[in-house]
Formats: sequence, C-alpha cells, structure tokens
Amino acid sequence: MSRKKKKSVPFWVVMVGLLTVFGGVYLYLSNYSAEQPTLGYSEAQVVYDKPFQAIHEMGGGPPIPFLAKDRPQPRIAVPVGTYNFGNIGPKAIVTYRFPVKNEGQAPLTISRAYTTCGCTTADFTARVIPPGKVSLVTLTFNAGFHDTRGQNVRRGLIIENNDPDQSNVEVWTRASVGN
Repeated sequence: MSRKKKKSVPFWVVMVGLLTVFGGVYLYLSNYSAEQPTLGYSEAQVVYDKPFQAIHEMGGGPPIPFLAKDRPQPRIAVPVGTYNFGNIGPKAIVTYRFPVKNEGQAPLTISRAYTTCGCTTADFTARVIPPGKVSLVTLTFNAGFHDTRGQNVRRGLIIENNDPDQSNVEVWTRASVGN
C-alpha cells in the first residue's frame, strides 16, 4: 500500500495569515478603545466668554479673520480626530467633552463651527481663545433624532478658525447603535 504524502502549507503562508488576523484585531481594538488621548489644561485656562452652539447648517459662514503673516499666529489643538462612543442604545443621548486649545502666540478666533447632521450639536464656552487658554466643547449625539437602530454611525464637527495652518479642523464621533 502506498501512502499519499500530505501537502503542507508553507510556513510563510501561515505567518502571513496569523499576522493578518492579529493585525486586524489590534486595529479593531485601537479604533474602538474607550481610552482617548487628551490635552492637559487647568480650570484656570478655560475661557467662558460669548458661548455659542454649533448646529447642522448648510451654506457658507463669515470670512475667517486671518492675522497678517508677519505677526504672531494662533495654533489650534484638539485632543483627538475621532472619538468613539462605543455601543449605545437606540434612544441614547451621549456627550463627549474636550478642549480646543490655543497653543499659539495670538488669539484664536472660531469664525464658524457646524455639525454634519441635525442629530449632533456642539456647545463652546468661548469663540475667541487667548494664547495658552482653552474653550471647552460639549459634543452631543442624539441616537433617537432619526432611526439609527442597528447602524454604525459617524458624525462630525467642523471648526473654522484663524490658524493659518489648520483653518478647518474636524472632530468625528462614532457609535454602534443597538436595536
């Protein structure tokens, strides 16, 4: 009797498969982590002057008040580009509070801020942020605003400002809405 020799899978194919699986798991967990980086600030750095709310609106806003290039400039900093609310209920209202910090040498002016959907709003504590100060933003997503049950949603906040290097900053949120 002759035995048929089993074909073995090359070692490199096994390793590529394992790396793909573990890499995918790592990316999934890193994108859906509850831990998010933050910008350090103290309560003394928070500006509470002329608060305003960003809502979903179409059309252009006022021109951005850029400063002369030969003068000190503002520099906007936000802690994260995307924040994940994780798994939420179909009627949940969730918030993410974060600072918009001016790390520049001149006042940072938010000329316009708006959201990508009516289910999302953002409340700012100030429109003009002096150097070294922050405006706190409370971004709110209302899953029950439309029927988003069973969906993975992504909503954004766009901040138009006078930082010449980043005049449009986007902050995005994600959520997996249950049934």
